[in-house]
Amino acid sequence: MDNQTSNFIKDIMIKDLESGKHDKIVTRFPPEPNGYLHIGHAKSIILNFGLADDFNGLTNLRFDDTNPLKEDIEYVNSIKEDVKWLGFEWDDLLFASNYFEEMYNRAVLLIKKGLAYVDDLSADEIREYRGTLTEPGKESPYRDRSIEENLDLFERMRAGEFSNGEKVLRAKINMASPNINLRDPVIYRISHATHHNTGDKWCIYPMYAFAHPLEDAIEGVTHSICTIEFEDQRPLYNWVVEQCEMENTPQQIEFGRLNLTNTVMSKRKLKQLVDEGFVDGWDDPRMPTISGMRRRGFTPESIRAFVRETAVTKNNATVDVEMLEHFVREDLKLKAPRTMGIINPLKVVITNYPEGQIELLDAEINPENPDMGMRKIPFSREIYIEQDDFMENPPAKYFRLFPGNEVRLKHAYFIKCEEIVKDADGKVVELRCTYDPETKSGTGFTGRKVKGTIHWVEAAHAVPAEFRLYEPLILDETEEEEGTTFLDKVNPNSLEVHQGYVEPNMKESQPHDKFQFFRHGYFNVDPKDTSYGEKLVFNQIVSLKSSFKL
Repeated sequence: MDNQTSNFIKDIMIKDLESGKHDKIVTRFPPEPNGYLHIGHAKSIILNFGLADDFNGLTNLRFDDTNPLKEDIEYVNSIKEDVKWLGFEWDDLLFASNYFEEMYNRAVLLIKKGLAYVDDLSADEIREYRGTLTEPGKESPYRDRSIEENLDLFERMRAGEFSNGEKVLRAKINMASPNINLRDPVIYRISHATHHNTGDKWCIYPMYAFAHPLEDAIEGVTHSICTIEFEDQRPLYNWVVEQCEMENTPQQIEFGRLNLTNTVMSKRKLKQLVDEGFVDGWDDPRMPTISGMRRRGFTPESIRAFVRETAVTKNNATVDVEMLEHFVREDLKLKAPRTMGIINPLKVVITNYPEGQIELLDAEINPENPDMGMRKIPFSREIYIEQDDFMENPPAKYFRLFPGNEVRLKHAYFIKCEEIVKDADGKVVELRCTYDPETKSGTGFTGRKVKGTIHWVEAAHAVPAEFRLYEPLILDETEEEEGTTFLDKVNPNSLEVHQGYVEPNMKESQPHDKFQFFRHGYFNVDPKDTSYGEKLVFNQIVSLKSSFKL
């Protein structure tokens, strides 16, 4: 793991080690398995694992699986894959559900201490009784039940005697507290649902605010790192650890969330995009999920570098998505082979090139990394160029191909457009050109100059390819106006699909192979939709250039 730069959490850990408060740092990454992880989670993963690594400590991967209605083993497996792909290995793989018996016993302890009671109020009534930020709450009429009655009712809740919502267990703290989280929060609810890990063993489940501090304490976590929205819950976190008489006392520390421009960072909203068919799954390359970014072609190295560059502070921050794209360009520029791909093909016949002749031209695999060696590119009488590289009536300072103009073919020769072939609708379908054999690249030709260089693919050996170009999935990240939802901001042009060709040396490309296509940007071989032997599918990772500056 790349070392974390200094930040306020790291400073706390240093002091705790120096003072003897802890002799080993223990952190955890505790996702709820109710969806796929996104780029915001990557910051938490890198922070928790990275800080522990800095101090030769431990990091557990723990699934906070206390809500069976929303959780699924599919999400468990995807999260494990994402953490490994980002470059981390957990010390222990844990499930909150494995602690259900101990959590139940700690709840019983609270009842025996007079610090918890069974309440018959409905969810709406509890919300009404809670009060507001400016008005104190009102005590439940069931708050003063005897310890014996509460123990009996809680045991019967566990036994399945009551229906969903009929009763809850609440902590007895302070209904007049200025912190609403301390106004007798619900710590257990009834849910007759099958759990992915415990099956039908339980019909009562602990609430997150009760379960999470217990999990940290049971595992000996020293520093419980979470995002800033949990700051108001820290007094409840500490109350649970203290009143449940836990042997270990973790310290909750909050940091600001990472947000990206034009990016949805809500699992609920991302699930809605999947469920309503706006994308073709959690791993759609337009999604900010780690699996979507992996499929699109982002590298773990680029994501780690990006997260390291974003500050660890107490404030939420929105970062320009171009910053993330900058880091993937930096990572790929020395790794990705250079090649040529034609996204919108236009056929060119070089009329004075010998029919049936195939010539192999030399080109560097990556000019910025000579150690990658050379590649051979076939050249013949018929090639494809980009439709955008030809104009019949060009504007001033258009330096690509047009009638009577000469351009250089990348790695090959000068060609000159002599004739245009159109179909019945007047669309240009073919160009007739001539070439100058004296102008071959690499021969030191110093005659006349041309101002335009275009890329191409030899037609006879070209490999069919599908190119998927992406724009932001969300048009902007501002708040929804009244009567609209974030779905109204979904970009209808977020995916553009083209059928074209690539060089024949790419025929054996494997899933997740990455290339820089001349002029088009960096692309990744799609691992799901590529049909080997028939058609390659390439996802555009990023364009070649950006205005972003660090």
